Amino acid sequence: MSDPGTLTLVAAPIGNLSDITPRAIEVLTAATHIACEDTRVTGKLLSKLNIENSGKLISYREQNENYMASEIADRMQAGEDIALIADAGTPAISDPGFRLVRECRKRGLKVTTAPGVSAVITALSLSGLPSDAFLYVGFLAPKSAARKRFFEAQQDSEYTVIIYESCHRIGKFLNDLVATLGPDRCISVCRELTKLHETVHTGPAGEVRDRVAKGSQKGEFVVCIAKAGFEL
Repeated sequence: MSDPGTLTLVAAPIGNLSDITPRAIEVLTAATHIACEDTRVTGKLLSKLNIENSGKLISYREQNENYMASEIADRMQAGEDIALIADAGTPAISDPGFRLVRECRKRGLKVTTAPGVSAVITALSLSGLPSDAFLYVGFLAPKSAARKRFFEAQQDSEYTVIIYESCHRIGKFLNDLVATLGPDRCISVCRELTKLHETVHTGPAGEVRDRVAKGSQKGEFVVCIAKAGFEL
């Protein structure tokens, strides 16, 4: 009987393809199978990297990860080495992956990583806001009332809060933030990180909201909210 295989979490570029690491390419090339969020997206990435992917891709997404986590772990116990990659960024960070890693930990299977870019850390480092302590919460609930309750809880926050938001809701998101935390709360709004049209707006929330409203609202957004009392 063969030894169990390894699960490697592979960080994918969040925009600029050059951000893929040599180790990530090695892992993707050598893996028995590649579990991915969208086979079409990952297929295009592998094609650009000149990595043969015929028969290697396994669909592992939010809609099927409950049962696929067990199936993939079974493959590993049979000796397969699995690479897990998200469409962008690091698996398990607001992307599928947690359940598979948990299943591997429960079974005592080896899990490692080929680390790389993460929009959370990229945005925080570019923001100019305090980075000694931060809270990452992913996407907030889409309803305005729920967003405002969350913002109210951060009135006296002692750390920077990092949130993802879609292009469809960023305007309402910033309106709710200003209405709850006030126009003077220092924030940073990052859009299309590492891509051609990357933008970072940092300053008082009211001013940043107006700047964002005047520019393109296409793409992915990361919002950082400074701790209470912070000024640039």
